[in-house]
Amino acid sequence: QRRVYRTTTHVPWELGQIMDSETFEKSRLYQLDKSTFSFWSGLYSEVEGTMILLCGGIPFLWNLSGQISGRAGFGPEYEIVQSLVFLLLATLFSAVTGLPWSLYNTFVIEEKHGFNQQTLGFFFKDAIKKFVVTQCILLPVTSLLLYIIKIGGDYFFIYAWLFTLVVSLVLVTIYADYIAPLFDKFIPLPEGELKQEIEVMAKSIDFPLTKVYVVEGSKRSSHSNAYFYGFFKNKRIVLFDTLLEDYSALNKEPSEGADGENEETKSKTKNKKQGCKNEEVLAVLGHELGHWKLGHTIKNIIISQMNSFLCFFLFAVLIGRKELFAAFGFYETQPTLIGLMIIFQFIFSPYNEVLSFCLTVLSRRFEFQADAFAKELGKAKDLYSALIKLNKDNLGFPVSDWIFSMWHYSHPPLLERLQALKETKQE
Repeated sequence: QRRVYRTTTHVPWELGQIMDSETFEKSRLYQLDKSTFSFWSGLYSEVEGTMILLCGGIPFLWNLSGQISGRAGFGPEYEIVQSLVFLLLATLFSAVTGLPWSLYNTFVIEEKHGFNQQTLGFFFKDAIKKFVVTQCILLPVTSLLLYIIKIGGDYFFIYAWLFTLVVSLVLVTIYADYIAPLFDKFIPLPEGELKQEIEVMAKSIDFPLTKVYVVEGSKRSSHSNAYFYGFFKNKRIVLFDTLLEDYSALNKEPSEGADGENEETKSKTKNKKQGCKNEEVLAVLGHELGHWKLGHTIKNIIISQMNSFLCFFLFAVLIGRKELFAAFGFYETQPTLIGLMIIFQFIFSPYNEVLSFCLTVLSRRFEFQADAFAKELGKAKDLYSALIKLNKDNLGFPVSDWIFSMWHYSHPPLLERLQALKETKQE
C-alpha cells in the first residue's frame, strides 16, 4: 500500500471526473504520512510489549501493586483491590508512553494537513478528562467482574458474560447523553428544512426518531461523521457540524471578540467550503438508517455477544492451567485479572486476527447493502456526490492495493461504491 502511495502520483483516468489533481496529491501525501506514522508507532508498540514480557514487566507491576495496596492496609487476601491498583498503574503507564505518539499525530500530521483544530491546552485538558472518565467506568466494572468470577462457581463464565452484556448495553444507551457531552457540545438541530426532511424520512421507514443533535466536532478536528444511537422507541441522530455545509464553524469567518470557549480551538479560514448540502446529508443519513432497517446493528451485537460468550467459556477451560501463569512469570499465584489478560490478550491473539478479518468482510457487505437501501429511497444521486465530497474533505486516497484493502478496509473503496451507485444515478 505504501508503494501505491509513492508511485500513484497522477489521477487515474477513471477518477478524472470526480477528483482534481490538487486534492489527489494532498490525499496522497496525507495517507503516506499516516502510513509512515502507523508503521513506526506500531513497531514501537510491538517492541514495548515484547520488552515488557521479556523483562518480567507484568509480574513486577503486580508485585508493586501488592506493595501499594499493602501499605493501604489491604493484604494479599484482597486480590480485587490489588487488581484495581494494577489496572490503574497499567493504564497510566500506557497513557504516558502513548502521549508522545498522540501529540505527534495531532500536532504534526493532522496539523500539517489542515485537520487539527486543537490547541495544546485543549489537548491536555481533553486527555486528562478522558483518563479520569475511563477510570471511573473501568475500575468499578472490573471489580464487579472479578467478584462475579470468584463467586460464580462452575458456571461463572455464564454470569460473567451476562454481566458484560448488561454493561455494554447500558454504556451504549448512556454514552451520547451522559459521557460524550463531557467532551463535546451537543445542541439540538435548529428547526428548519433539514430537520423537517430528516423527520419525514425517518417516519417513512418507521425509524422511531426522538431527537436530532449537532455535535461541535470542529473544536478538535475537521473530519466529519454522523451516527444514530438508542434502543427500542428512543432513537437519536447525531450529525457532526463538519458534515453540514450550513452549520460548520470551519466555513465561517472567525468573529471578533470570540468567547473563552472558542479560544480553546484554532480559528482557521478554509479556502473551500467543506461539508454537504442538505440533500447530500439526507442521503448520508439514508445510508445510516439503512443499517438500522436492514438489522445490521442487531446482527453486529449478536455476533459480538456470541464471540464474548465463547471467549468466557474458553477462559473457564484455560484458567486452571498453571503453566500459562508460569510462562508469564507467575509461579506461585494465579490472579484472576492476570488470567484474563493472558488469555484474552495473548492466547486469543491469532483467533482475534481471523475474527477481525471476517468482521471486516461482513462490514463491507453491510456498507453495500446500506448504499442500496439509500438508492431505494431515491438518494442515489445525492449519495454519489456526498461520498465524493466526504472523500475530498477527509483526504481519502481512492487507490488501494487489493490485499491491503481486503484485510484493512471496513468500508468498500470509493470507486466500488460509486460504481454500485452509478447505474441508478444514470437512470
